[in-house]
Amino acid sequence: MERLLNIHIEKLPEGVYLATSDELQGLVAQGRTVAETLEIARDVARKLLEAQSPDQELDYLQPIAKQFNYPLVVSQ
Repeated sequence: MERLLNIHIEKLPEGVYLATSDELQGLVAQGRTVAETLEIARDVARKLLEAQSPDQELDYLQPIAKQFNYPLVVSQ
């Protein structure tokens, strides 16, 4: 089942991007680009969720609605 996980991305002074989440403790990902950072964050989130005990509910993550807005990052 797909669910939405809010993450925060910031560009560090070193020029790399850092992703963290207030919703999923332990999610920290770093990449050279936003796309790479998102890809790494998705993998980290998947592993963190798999490591949770099976009886733990994921109610704190929103189910994906039929429609939602998504910011698309494009480079020029």
